[in-house]
Amino acid sequence: MLSFFKSKPVLKDIIPNNYVDIHSHILFGIDDGAKTIEDTEYLTSELEKIGFKKFITTPHTFAGFWDNTKDGILAKEKETLELLSSKNISINLKAASEYLIDDHFVSLFKKGEILTLKDNLVLVEMSYLNAPINLYDILFDLQVAGYKPVLAHPERYLFYHKNFDEYKKLKNAGCYFQLNMLSTVGYYGNEVTETAKKLLEKGLYDFAGSDVHHQKHIKAFENKVLFKDTKVLEEVIRNNNFFK
Repeated sequence: MLSFFKSKPVLKDIIPNNYVDIHSHILFGIDDGAKTIEDTEYLTSELEKIGFKKFITTPHTFAGFWDNTKDGILAKEKETLELLSSKNISINLKAASEYLIDDHFVSLFKKGEILTLKDNLVLVEMSYLNAPINLYDILFDLQVAGYKPVLAHPERYLFYHKNFDEYKKLKNAGCYFQLNMLSTVGYYGNEVTETAKKLLEKGLYDFAGSDVHHQKHIKAFENKVLFKDTKVLEEVIRNNNFFK
């Protein structure tokens, strides 16, 4: 009887200690995330208070908007760690990237100029307007090149919400799914939250990420998860232990 009245948990309270985050924008001055080293310091310190232990940070690689390169991202990683060290701040940080699936991305993975989350796992995203016409060809070629796609925040692609079978098709095409944890608290709207819930119920998520860009994202971790049964959500979050 008591379980019927169980309140919905606050998101930060279900983050385990030693959590490994695989999606964030905390390298400063490189994309639409942290702007200054002080921003990086603030974001990482606040996330560590929640339980984050390791950051695999993923600045955008998006031709024409965020023209990041493998060497440029690694140089920014080195600069960031050196600046933090000069302030006697030590964090467990590794740089990867979040790649927009497009022709530029194809040219990068064919040349091997890709930063992975771990081993051959590469974080990818799509435009929020529509999927690439040649999406499945790119996913196939990516895997032929030796990589495995981890699709960022599939719940946020509105064009799939009315055609749920596309999610199953993406899984069958070899995609891992990464949940944005803030999708569970309504940060991106109710429709995204409902889709995240359905994807969780269907067991389609593999990993979770913060996708933290700024202070508002940190604040949102204090909001309640908008569904009571968080068992599967917590399991997906724990799956990130793979990246330790």
